[in-house]
Amino acid sequence: MDMKNLKTFHLIVKYGSFIRAAEEMNYAQSTVTMQMQRLETELGVELLERGKTIALTEAGRLFYEQSLQIMNRLEQLQSSLADIQSGDAGHVRFGVTEPTASYRLPRLLGRFQAMYPKIKLSVDIGSSSGLAEKIHKGEVDFALCSAPDLTVGLYFEQLFHEKFVVLLPEDHVLANRSIIVPADFQGHRLLITSVTCPYRRKLEMALKEAAITPLDTMEIGGMTALQYYVEAGLGIALVPEIGLNPIPAGTVARSMDVPIDMSIGLLSRGPEAPLTQAVAKIYSFLQQELGGTGHR
Repeated sequence: MDMKNLKTFHLIVKYGSFIRAAEEMNYAQSTVTMQMQRLETELGVELLERGKTIALTEAGRLFYEQSLQIMNRLEQLQSSLADIQSGDAGHVRFGVTEPTASYRLPRLLGRFQAMYPKIKLSVDIGSSSGLAEKIHKGEVDFALCSAPDLTVGLYFEQLFHEKFVVLLPEDHVLANRSIIVPADFQGHRLLITSVTCPYRRKLEMALKEAAITPLDTMEIGGMTALQYYVEAGLGIALVPEIGLNPIPAGTVARSMDVPIDMSIGLLSRGPEAPLTQAVAKIYSFLQQELGGTGHR
């Protein structure tokens, strides 16, 4: 069934006139007449009683009532397709690492969704290496994470540096120092993240460069949980400064003499894999919001 013919039929019923329907569609009246003849021939019934006024036949009334839902869905579909084409609608799946996922992203996504309420967002929280693999598999469109290994074959655009500080119980022997050096960790339990975490690898590199021997450590799987383990007196930890607002009760934060900062940015397949309009909108939004000097 030709949808143009169906739309013409509904306009004739709406206005009660072939002429008004032709004007609405910007057609010649003869075109509207021909469309109605084709529709009636296709259906095998007469839909309209022609005369001084236009009236629906019994078959016409049934067809009109049953086809209203079809027309409404068709108009909704056309509108949705237009939104997708313009980037005002669509489904975007992207990944993000901590602490960005918990401390920066919620506020930003609230603003983005207010601007583009028809864009559906799915946020996958994981490790940088895991998200890189999901980009390769096409499971996420891009990721907001730390710089990956050079071997992953993806495009990384740095946006800001995540600053880390040492968090200690306020009664800890190191709490009276304003600056912590790698050698200070010796003899104290250090809470660390999982072995695949790039933050842990950078800390281990700094300790290795300072010739620090193996430490007393406790592995905590989630970075955002570290501060609560420090609060409970289980050790000291290197934590993202952004997560210490407010700082947990009974703890203090100190800077390190060797900054353990991480480069955070957008990871994607790069120019060889153009983004859809909707994906490009959230990608550009995050570029602008997180690439400013206030986040470096």
